[in-house]
Amino acid sequence: MPKILVVNSNTTEAVTARIALAAEAACPEGVSVHTVSAPFGLPLIVTRADWLVAGPATLAALAAHQGEYDAAVIACFGDPGLDAAKELLGVPVLGISEAAFHAASMLGRRFGVVSFTAALQPMFEDCLDHHGLRARCAGFRMGPGFSGDPGSVAEERQALLLDLVRQSVELDGAEAVILAGGPLAGVAARLQPHVAVPLVDGTAAAVRLAAALIGMAGRRVARPRPLAGYSAEVTRLYQD
Repeated sequence: MPKILVVNSNTTEAVTARIALAAEAACPEGVSVHTVSAPFGLPLIVTRADWLVAGPATLAALAAHQGEYDAAVIACFGDPGLDAAKELLGVPVLGISEAAFHAASMLGRRFGVVSFTAALQPMFEDCLDHHGLRARCAGFRMGPGFSGDPGSVAEERQALLLDLVRQSVELDGAEAVILAGGPLAGVAARLQPHVAVPLVDGTAAAVRLAAALIGMAGRRVARPRPLAGYSAEVTRLYQD
């Protein structure tokens, strides 16, 4: 049976459990999914600095399970380590923001992005630019500052998120709306009955797209080079 590995780039196990539920719900019949946390790093990825720290942690998780999966998903909005993983792993690797942006752009002419704190917006904007989809974005609707438990923010701010989604549709003209962030995995499905436009869950979009890409070759670039200071698993990516 083909397998998808999903990596939560932060270390909060409650977020990993939430992502796992969303990934399993989205996984097509005949494909299995396994979700893990980053082996080191931060409890929540918020700033650009956090994003840079999370890249090596994400790659370490992917490398530790190399050979056990046929496609992989980086379940952190901002996709830390995505380009390195695409280059080094030899199987399809998708990020949840990459998947959400592309899925939303196929569901509507312009899409909105909603998340629980405005601190994430600069990183999301960088990611939009990286994927070349800034022109398709109708705008951002973000919550206030956040310093609580990332494992429970989805429940604590569900009413706020629904209001932000409605603002994105009614005020910004979004024809599809992304619920952005690993801690919001599963929220889109709960809010969808209350919204007239498609809501996109990055985890669900990435798992479905990853399943469709299984069997297509990854980019695996052969570049035997010495790598110092990293785990044995990551070092092997540069030596095999």
